[in-house]
Amino acid sequence: QVHLVESGGGLVQPGGSLRLSCQASGMILSLYAMAWYRQAPGKQRELVAHITTRETATYADSVKGRFTISRDNAKNTVYLQMNSLKPEDTAIYYCNRYNQNWRNIDYWGQGTQLTVSS
Repeated sequence: QVHLVESGGGLVQPGGSLRLSCQASGMILSLYAMAWYRQAPGKQRELVAHITTRETATYADSVKGRFTISRDNAKNTVYLQMNSLKPEDTAIYYCNRYNQNWRNIDYWGQGTQLTVSS
């Protein structure tokens, strides 16, 4: 049974940096494309970045140049390095497998809250 635990969120000032981690269990991470998603209050969950099994990364325009997704298959962990944070990055961040039908994924971890505020 897949289990995803996100961590590393917190309160950070605009312009600051933070790194999120996602520990996966019950799955062999190396077999899957993975992604980070976020959901801001009152908004739908959106795709932030995804990384293929060959470590090709793709980013939403809103985070391109500021966020970096990476993976460590040996540790079954996915990371999201976030720099130059903005208040509009405030959201709950989730990791999960990635495919074109990701909106139909029925299992989500608890997520980790990021708040960007002065």
